[in-house]
Amino acid sequence: MAILMEKEISIDRTIAVNNDVSRALARPTRGKIVELLNKKQLNVEQIRRRLKKLGYKKSVTTIRHHIEILKDSGLIEITKIEESQGAITKYYGSSTKLLDFMLPSDFDENYSKIISKTSLKLEKIIGPILKNFSKTRKIQQINYNKYIVMEIMNRSITNLLEKK
Repeated sequence: MAILMEKEISIDRTIAVNNDVSRALARPTRGKIVELLNKKQLNVEQIRRRLKKLGYKKSVTTIRHHIEILKDSGLIEITKIEESQGAITKYYGSSTKLLDFMLPSDFDENYSKIISKTSLKLEKIIGPILKNFSKTRKIQQINYNKYIVMEIMNRSITNLLEKK
């Protein structure tokens, strides 16, 4: 049997996401809802109107279903509850920012030097954190430790990028 193609695969990115978040973002509508709620409080009707402007025509009950899934995953939360004439209106918000882009095909070529330099600098910061986790031998625990470090870095970078 002749090998017609073979390629070495190396890990060049890590996506830190649990099953609940993955399931919640399985529908494009839910991703749009999270985007709408980033730093903005909206109720179900406001979400419905904004989604409609974006081409997502959904019923209020469907939006409520999506909101429940997003709440259960921790991507959104209730930020305000109002009572008016006996009716309760809930407002939702999200502290998660989704960046929905595709990398250009020449990304590696254009940014490999910056990635290498940044990796060297980050090694000085992350090295001590990783040493605290290096005592374990179980694969599942090692991967969990990497997840924790990724989450620390993600939140730290987010703090820097969101500073005004």
